[in-house]
Amino acid sequence: MPSLQTLNLAHLPPDLAVHIALYTDLQNAPFLRDQLLQGNPDFEYALIDASVIVSTTHVLAAVFRAANDYLTGRLKSRNVHSEIVFCLGANNNIAQSLRTFGITPTTTNLLAIKLSTSPDITAATVSEHLATTVKGTAADFSDAALAKVGDVAKIRKLYKLSGVGEAGPKGKRRRKDGSEEGSGGIGGSKAGDTGADANRERKELEVAILGLMALRGAV
Repeated sequence: MPSLQTLNLAHLPPDLAVHIALYTDLQNAPFLRDQLLQGNPDFEYALIDASVIVSTTHVLAAVFRAANDYLTGRLKSRNVHSEIVFCLGANNNIAQSLRTFGITPTTTNLLAIKLSTSPDITAATVSEHLATTVKGTAADFSDAALAKVGDVAKIRKLYKLSGVGEAGPKGKRRRKDGSEEGSGGIGGSKAGDTGADANRERKELEVAILGLMALRGAV
């Protein structure tokens, strides 16, 4: 699996590339978090606990908003990378967003994001730095990979979206014709579920989350 993917988001300058890597089985979360808290410039990343991310669109929406605010001089936090974590939140409490979505000492699945805010930040330099500092298993940055590590129940609770994307009584969903279908048990999909019903639940949750993030951005 590739350890780093470089993306160019639509409506952003092509030189403001987004470098993003997903790691599972992370072994040195306390060290990475300490470097971040100490303000070590070598560790200026958005370090996100992947268990609270429902999809690639979810996190890239936060990246886009933060990058746009960076370009227009409207950052509310210390830098564009902390702003990415802040933009995942559904309210304007920066500290709460950083605690909720940022890396913790017990994080085992990590998203590391770096924007090319200067010419010396390239895919090669970011990849080399992550390879020497992150002790984890590199995974593909994809919806399928995030579905394996995302905790849907936890995400639903964080965003106060009880019932969104959940199964009905006895874990059954209603089809359009009125018949019932399974949805992975009572309470909806669990972390690691990747079936059709689980994917549908995640999509419903993603739509609701993006709406909350957009409302926060409009305030």
